[in-house]
Amino acid sequence: MRTKPIGPNALDRTVWWKVDLGGVYNIYSVSILFKNYDGYDSRQRGRFAGFSLFISNTEDRDSSSLCYKDGQELPPLNFSTTCTLFGRYVIFYNERLDGVAYPAEYVTNVYTELCEVTVYGCSKPGIYGKSCNLPCPTNCRYRTCHIENGSCFNCAAGYRGILCKTECPHGWYGVDCKQQCSGHCRDSISCNHVTGQCDGGCAAGWHDSFCKKECDDGAYGYGCVKHCSGYCLNDTPCNKETGHCDIGCAPGYINAFCSQTCNNYYGEDCLYPCSPLCVNQTCDRFNGTCLTACKNESFGDKCIYIAKYLPSKSKDTEEGALTVGLSISLGFNVILIFAASFLLWRHYRKMHHWTLQLCWKSPIYEISEHIGGQEQTYQELNLKENQRQNATNT
Repeated sequence: MRTKPIGPNALDRTVWWKVDLGGVYNIYSVSILFKNYDGYDSRQRGRFAGFSLFISNTEDRDSSSLCYKDGQELPPLNFSTTCTLFGRYVIFYNERLDGVAYPAEYVTNVYTELCEVTVYGCSKPGIYGKSCNLPCPTNCRYRTCHIENGSCFNCAAGYRGILCKTECPHGWYGVDCKQQCSGHCRDSISCNHVTGQCDGGCAAGWHDSFCKKECDDGAYGYGCVKHCSGYCLNDTPCNKETGHCDIGCAPGYINAFCSQTCNNYYGEDCLYPCSPLCVNQTCDRFNGTCLTACKNESFGDKCIYIAKYLPSKSKDTEEGALTVGLSISLGFNVILIFAASFLLWRHYRKMHHWTLQLCWKSPIYEISEHIGGQEQTYQELNLKENQRQNATNT
């Protein structure tokens, strides 16, 4: 096989060639026989100088593993290298890039001429050893392992370690155990260490295979199959795990789920009792308005009490109140009479100041010396009777 030239005087600067093994195999070595011309051994070696070999599971060289990179010395035309890797594709690559200083022995303008490429390894997938008769560890990725010692190049998803016998730790899964579980599997168990799915279902409030999605507003519980009551305060959604209305209920509803209507009560948290004057004491659970009608002698939407329906007092309370009232009234009347008597007494004193003299010194008990020759015509007076009479007539 001969390719087009690469180099400063050619159209291309790189060249590649690959072979498909038809499957992923454990590889031990790669041999290449380059074309030789009699007397041109150095030129041919200079043309091949600087080449690389890659092993890959895909046709993309960028995602492959480097098997060999040529150095300063020129390669032999019958080349062989140990390459204990695994893969499906063997890729040959060479280049002569502008602006790169290559060793003097390198030929600038290159023709690639490959006569034969031989890949050595185990012809069956999943085995290793000199006789290719030992199975690779079960959890090696692609069932491939080091062809000499059987160690895994990579582990299958969910495992780690040289022989890939150790499962991912709690909360982790996938290739190299680098992916983290959602943390929302039911009963706080770990997700599947291989797939990352919650095999036992999701915790309350979450759904989908990986339990990474919260319930939609209005739904809650395991599998998000339960529906909120719809009566949480301010139309807020209920708790997606429990279904409770964490901030309270809309007026007219009660309990943790706000699913129970008020009975003979109304308002937020059913705190206010319906009026007892509503017929059957039933009222609108939102605003307290009587649903049917009011009892007699009550009025308004909420059947407000009038005086007759004010709460009555007990008999003992009424008797006590009556006794106190009479006592207060009697005392007040006594004080009023005393005050009136005092005022009358002061007035009488001004008009009859002599009445305060002692009885035995009063002129009514003496014979007047100023009336000459006349007999007494005065009668003895009872001052106490006159005082009471004056008080009565005034």
